Amino acid sequence: MAKSRETYNKKENVVKKQKKKQDKAEKRAERKTHSDKGKSVEEMFAYVDADGNITSIPPDPKQKRAIKQDEIVIGVARQAPADPALDVRKGKVTFFNEAKGYGFIKDSDSQQSVFVHVKELRQPIKENDRVTFLIEQREKGPSAVSVQLAS
Repeated sequence: MAKSRETYNKKENVVKKQKKKQDKAEKRAERKTHSDKGKSVEEMFAYVDADGNITSIPPDPKQKRAIKQDEIVIGVARQAPADPALDVRKGKVTFFNEAKGYGFIKDSDSQQSVFVHVKELRQPIKENDRVTFLIEQREKGPSAVSVQLAS
């Protein structure tokens, strides 16, 4: 009598394949029963109530509020232009390297250290000088511009 050519691993693989097929068929059947394809359009609508919550119940038209078009604000509120005289800051040069052409100024109001480059100087400066300057936001952070010695 000949011995069976099927080994344990082959039998196990066949069982695994059958199990996968069965699982796949069960998932397909479950998706079919829970499908939204048969719903009507009204059942798929979602509404927002007066409090901003999403609900399936349409809002009562009697409670509708009229909104004036002028009251709707999109974006950032407009601000009055800033007075350029208020932008001028005072500070003290804490470090300046003349060879490399840059340094730092410590703002006397906010105690913030601000970078300054030699191309933004109106007159030569050195360490411990009192200066006035404007702050401009650059990609690497705040930078001092229009730097000049304080009178």
